[in-house]
Amino acid sequence: MTQCTVHVIDDDLSVRCAVARLLRSHDQRVRTYPSAREFLSQQLDARPSCVVLDLQMPEMSGLDLQEMLTRGHESLSIVFISGHADIPDSVRAMKAGAVDFLTKPFDEHQLLAAVDAALSRSRQACSNRDALHRDRAIFETLTPREREVCVRVAQGMLNKQIGGEFGTAEKTIKVQRGRVMQKLGAQSVTDVVRLIERLRVGGHLPPLNYLGNSADQAGKLPGLSPHLY
Repeated sequence: MTQCTVHVIDDDLSVRCAVARLLRSHDQRVRTYPSAREFLSQQLDARPSCVVLDLQMPEMSGLDLQEMLTRGHESLSIVFISGHADIPDSVRAMKAGAVDFLTKPFDEHQLLAAVDAALSRSRQACSNRDALHRDRAIFETLTPREREVCVRVAQGMLNKQIGGEFGTAEKTIKVQRGRVMQKLGAQSVTDVVRLIERLRVGGHLPPLNYLGNSADQAGKLPGLSPHLY
């Protein structure tokens, strides 16, 4: 199993040491930081990980760091810890995606359970991210015309309909459709629909009903990566 990392960020040295010691005693890989800025100064790897994050710290608060991380590190789960939390802060943190919000002093079993839940969420997010990368890679093996055919197959169009739209013989579309199925490793149209939907949900294709009749038109649509289409 991929080694996960727990990042502990707290300006209180005694808290950092106590949390790190507890987590290491349960075979967790731990890194500690006295501030959010020090944490941000290091390069994060792509492995599953979570942050045990103090709410109130000098310079940058835990909530400010959470806001930054949600914009570029969706697989990084957060567990908040605080000795001075109020209800609005905890609500804001949870609404922004925190796994848990623990008030100091907290029970060690609570922290361990929260970290386990955070790492589980991070593993799933990393798995989803890697699957999306594989979907993009396999979609990019298609030629521009095969991508057009692929999307229209996912829309439920028949070969004759696709050929009519492109001004191409039905038998030509049939051949192109066969190549699409082969390159994607698709056993059925359902497999194609699922792949296109995953790319759409991942932000790499627009909704199917937005697609135009050509690659040039599609490439100008919001949310469509030009290198994909």
